[in-house]
Amino acid sequence: MINIGEDMPSGTCIEANCHALARYAALCQESGLVPMVEPEVLMDGDHDIEVCYDVTEATLRSLFGALYEQNVMLEGTILKASMVIAGKSCPDQASVEDVAEATVRCLKASVPTLLPGIVFLSGGQTDEQSTAHLNAMNQMGPHPWPLSFSYGRAMQQAALKLWAGDMAKNFADAQKVVAARARENGLAALGQWSKAKAA
Repeated sequence: MINIGEDMPSGTCIEANCHALARYAALCQESGLVPMVEPEVLMDGDHDIEVCYDVTEATLRSLFGALYEQNVMLEGTILKASMVIAGKSCPDQASVEDVAEATVRCLKASVPTLLPGIVFLSGGQTDEQSTAHLNAMNQMGPHPWPLSFSYGRAMQQAALKLWAGDMAKNFADAQKVVAARARENGLAALGQWSKAKAA
């Protein structure tokens, strides 16, 4: 994970994280597995979207340099990326369109087209934010790679809240919520989601 803060991240921090991810990817491929490399740039902090862009681009450039040095086959690797977004405490939050534009621009500047796919982590975004951002990116396509999702919190959070109340009683409703989130994000991966369809 890459934290953004005063004098953070250092070049050494980025390099060490990317080297570890590249070694993991190489070991996966040696064992016949497809690695998913995840250089998460955290949303914590008060940084703006421009700072996030700079850190994300530096991280991705370092990652692909490290993957090359470890002889990782990019054709057999998936990138699990963070979106380019302002920190949670930043008073100036970017629009959905600005997040989508900055994220796609950053990916095009730093990710080889040989990669077979990119999935996003939700990284602290709300369920709706993560879906709307993914949808907006796909509406800007076509892109050199498919853009999809690998959300944890943004897929499960609403269901976990239901279970926290009464798991046995709310089991079926929680399943419906997860199915609805999967359907909405599936539409966003095609650029076909809208609030109206979700309602």
